[in-house]
Formats: sequence, C-alpha cells, structure tokens
Amino acid sequence: MADFDQELDASGLNCPLPILRAKKTLGGMESGQVLRIVATDPGSVKDFEAFCNQTGNTLLDSGEEGGKFVFRIQKS
Repeated sequence: MADFDQELDASGLNCPLPILRAKKTLGGMESGQVLRIVATDPGSVKDFEAFCNQTGNTLLDSGEEGGKFVFRIQKS
C-alpha cells in the first residue's frame, strides 16, 4: 500500500507553479489525505515549507530521490 493518496508530478516546473498545482490538488482532497509531490526546482524545498506553514497543512517529509525533490503533505 502506498504511503500517499495522490501524486503530483511537478518536474520541470519552476516556482510558483509546483505550489499552485499542489494547492489545487489539495483542494480536491479530503482532510487527512496525503499528497506526494515530485519537483525538480531546488527552490521548492523552501517553498513547500512556507506553503505548509501558511496553509496549516502538514509537511510530513521531504527528501531527494534520483535528483528530484520529493515531498509528502498531509491535508489539514
């Protein structure tokens, strides 16, 4: 079983597009569900931390996989 409910591939997108896409995707999700985001923009690391602080969603973890940045955000 996957440790997320939906996945968003934001590879190749630059700020603020990964955040905007994540916001839109989270908008259609239920509270408690987890969105996994894959991004290539190095700025997305700080962006997603700030996004979660502002929106009250929980950044469960972030890391790097094969040169891409991976985030898991739980909708509040």
